[in-house]
Amino acid sequence: MFEPRLALASLSGESDAQWARAGVPYAGGAFLGGLSLDEPTREAAETMVADRDRDEFLPAAPLEFMREQLDALVDVPIRPGFNVRAVGPGAIRPAARICAERGAILEINAHCRQEEMCAAGAGETLLGHPERLAAQVDAAADEGATVSAKVRAEVPDVDLPALAARLEAAGLDAIHVDAMDSEAVIAEVVDATDAFVIANNGVRDERTTREYLAYGADAVSVGRPSDDPAVLERVSGTVREWFA
Repeated sequence: MFEPRLALASLSGESDAQWARAGVPYAGGAFLGGLSLDEPTREAAETMVADRDRDEFLPAAPLEFMREQLDALVDVPIRPGFNVRAVGPGAIRPAARICAERGAILEINAHCRQEEMCAAGAGETLLGHPERLAAQVDAAADEGATVSAKVRAEVPDVDLPALAARLEAAGLDAIHVDAMDSEAVIAEVVDATDAFVIANNGVRDERTTREYLAYGADAVSVGRPSDDPAVLERVSGTVREWFA
């Protein structure tokens, strides 16, 4: 999937090609975005910006923005991905084609828990509607993209290992798990699927990195401190040593 097995996790409205380039000495992958692709998710993002002063990528032409950002990384040794938000599979297909053409990972966002995005039917809401999430995975895989889904643990009535298995059957290649405060869920997901498992949440140092890797994670990702070289150096060193 990528080497070294450290990814930079997308931060809403902040994770662009320049951000990914800065992580090249440490990471093997970088998920840009998140990017709202269709009218419902774009309207939700606009409301989030207006009402709560959040950072969001809201280009007039989101697909062209994807192309520009991914093309800006063709000369650097990092595998990019793009975290995208959509209500249905229709908007996923053209984004998946862009990623497939560039060897990038298309990451479906089933993770965002902002009220506006969930009300639109995207983000975390998809975890409670596995048939809709699986349809997005299937659409992306059908376009030839390497497909990831960003999910979170501790969502009521969501069986994450069972969901991972269902998504793998739909064509999922990787699952990016925000473990919240349930780190051991990583082992359950690993046991349920052959997909590449990326563990996220609280990855800061050797101890946290080793904990996730001991649970069987194939890689870890760093979110908020993804622009902190000291954190990235600690985590990258631990990952390289673990898989050496």
